[in-house]
Amino acid sequence: MTLYYRDDAVQVTSESIRSGGHVVALSDVTYVWHARGPKTLAVRGRVLGRGVLVLLLSLPPLVALICVVSLAWSAQERGNWKVTLIVLAAFAVGALALIPFLEIPLGWLDRSYERGSHVHELWVQHHGREDLLLRTPDALRFGQIYRAVQRAVEQQGDHP
Repeated sequence: MTLYYRDDAVQVTSESIRSGGHVVALSDVTYVWHARGPKTLAVRGRVLGRGVLVLLLSLPPLVALICVVSLAWSAQERGNWKVTLIVLAAFAVGALALIPFLEIPLGWLDRSYERGSHVHELWVQHHGREDLLLRTPDALRFGQIYRAVQRAVEQQGDHP
């Protein structure tokens, strides 16, 4: 028996697919497909959180840019370039010093995109009926499971 995928809720082997209390023998599977399910509150919250995070990440640089431009404009009118250059240098050093701290929120943003914006469903046809085996909002996990099912079905077809 070959194990293609396993986590706490799903197991795909060369003999069967186990998910959510369902066990489907691979030899009985005639067709496998995926579909998008209805969006859940968790998925909508993830998309909303992603938008808020993008807004929070883009707002401080925008405010800093406005401050720098207004400072340069006022210094030009007064002819006080020395103070302006010192302040601009301080802003540049401060911006460079803050770059490493962007790693955490940008990591959150990456993981949010990896998990996707839709609910994914895995369906199988066996014994003449269609069964929903898995519904998950995690796109990365769904892709791993779906690919494991595809490999298992392909191997089943190669070795009758």
